Amino acid sequence: MNKGLTALALGTFALGIAEFLIMGILVSLAADLGVSVTEAGHCISAYAIGVCCGAPALLFVRKVRLKTLMLAFAATIAVGNIFAAVAPNFWCLFAARLLSGLPHGAYFGVGAIVARRLAKPGKEVAAVSFMIGGMAVATLVGVPLGTLICNIVSWRVAFIAVGISGTLTYFAVRFWIPDVGRLPDEGFKGQFRFLKTLPPWLIFGGVLFGQTGIYCWYSYIDPQLTDVTGFPTSDMSWLMILAGFGMFAGNYIVGRLGQRFKPSSLAATVQAMAIPILIMFYFFGHYRLAAVVLMILGTAALFGSGSPLQSSIVGYSRGGEMLGAACIQIAYNAGNATAAWIGGLVIKHGYGYNAPSIAGLPLIVIGCSLLWVLYFRNER
Repeated sequence: MNKGLTALALGTFALGIAEFLIMGILVSLAADLGVSVTEAGHCISAYAIGVCCGAPALLFVRKVRLKTLMLAFAATIAVGNIFAAVAPNFWCLFAARLLSGLPHGAYFGVGAIVARRLAKPGKEVAAVSFMIGGMAVATLVGVPLGTLICNIVSWRVAFIAVGISGTLTYFAVRFWIPDVGRLPDEGFKGQFRFLKTLPPWLIFGGVLFGQTGIYCWYSYIDPQLTDVTGFPTSDMSWLMILAGFGMFAGNYIVGRLGQRFKPSSLAATVQAMAIPILIMFYFFGHYRLAAVVLMILGTAALFGSGSPLQSSIVGYSRGGEMLGAACIQIAYNAGNATAAWIGGLVIKHGYGYNAPSIAGLPLIVIGCSLLWVLYFRNER
């Protein structure tokens, strides 16, 4: 096993818990901090805003060695989540979530480049998928375990565990990843040259709209399963395991298919599959068995488009690889922040906790349409 890729996956494992844990503990966190569930949902947006602010910083560190950057990102993951664990009130937690999100997009952006350099020729998509697989494992094991810790002890202990994962990532990167050098310096303006072509914009748009559409539903999965489906809060731990299994399966299957199909067509197909899944969740989500099955399929679709697009953007952004790889994370997390806002808005206006599954459907249509344009224009 490639220890370098394992070190990268350990970092995405920590980031996966940091990003997705809060969805399963929104109700408990809101009660502890004395805010509404909708207000607590702003902590989801805070993390996403941090991602969008942190990723562009890569423009100014193009001369820094890639391994050094990865060490800095791992340290920030540890500090941000420990800060979240000791936050005394809502606004301190909001700030901690903002800090925790800063390294997310940059880590994935630089990590994708490092993974491709560590991979054997022809295995680049599989290497990036392996790295992203750490996040899928986080949703399968880390997030449910964190939810269980929240129910038994406190949500604060769960965030301490994430901080420890960030610390372990630091040492894994330090000792397991060789020096892979730095990127060729194309100059500050040279990093933007790839943005003059259409394919990167189609990828960014496909990610932004597709992610927003699916995430509208998943941002409020906790109240949907408890208030609509009728599961007790204590069941959220094993439900998050099943949600994580869907993410893990989606990432694994698409990673395997990535060697046989073009990235754009693969990602577009996965996004399109989410449309009937979310429609059925809206109409049948109050039945427990249906809700669980549809949740697994929905989370598989949520994660399924990640690895092919994260890998292919590096190929479409020659001279600005770090910026391109970071921008796709900005698109993902801008989508997450927008989704939490849209989902909260429809709930606030009295449409019910299952309404977010319908609210994002037009956006998914736009997202997969842009990816199909990329396929027929550039990749068929």
